[in-house]
Amino acid sequence: MRANPIPLTYGLLLMTFVVPPQAAADAPANEILLTDFTSDSADLGWYVVNDNVMGGRSEGGFRQEQGALHFTGDTNTNGGGFSSIRTSPVTLDLSNYAGIRLHVKGDGRLYTWRLSTTALWRGRQVSYWADFKTQKGTWTTVDIPFYRFIPRFRGYQLDGPKLDSGQITGMGLMIYDNQDGPFELDLASVRAYAATAAVEKIRAAD
Repeated sequence: MRANPIPLTYGLLLMTFVVPPQAAADAPANEILLTDFTSDSADLGWYVVNDNVMGGRSEGGFRQEQGALHFTGDTNTNGGGFSSIRTSPVTLDLSNYAGIRLHVKGDGRLYTWRLSTTALWRGRQVSYWADFKTQKGTWTTVDIPFYRFIPRFRGYQLDGPKLDSGQITGMGLMIYDNQDGPFELDLASVRAYAATAAVEKIRAAD
């Protein structure tokens, strides 16, 4: 359990994005592109949620350029310690895929990918978190299997429900590593990868 819980509700969003035609559940490729921040990919309506919603002092934001999203700011653990960006509501069926694949250039800090679904806990929406490491100043491809996503409510870890990758309603990027200081991460693409692709990657590493 993390030291500081995070509030769940930050306001009503009215836009819903259906992403994208490649996400058909009948015949997945080895991976599908969800966004690469070019003019040809869907605008997912990213917005900022920082710890100031609970009185915190962290700062964070993003700018989106052709081919990349730049997430930067400064975390302060005195009163929260997190910064995040999230998509507006989406409709994604990734039930035939094994996980999320990110292409990132980080700063060496630990980041979290966040998913939301239609799942509820005591009538409230559950979110799912999975941490990933970055290498300072180096572009890397990060695979996050769906089984690694932990259900949470307002930051507290839950026993369930398990992530249903066929009912994804939102995605997000967060830094919440219990450290103070500046952060910077470039995100070039978000994909979903199939189980066969994950197996091939494991075999190649052996």
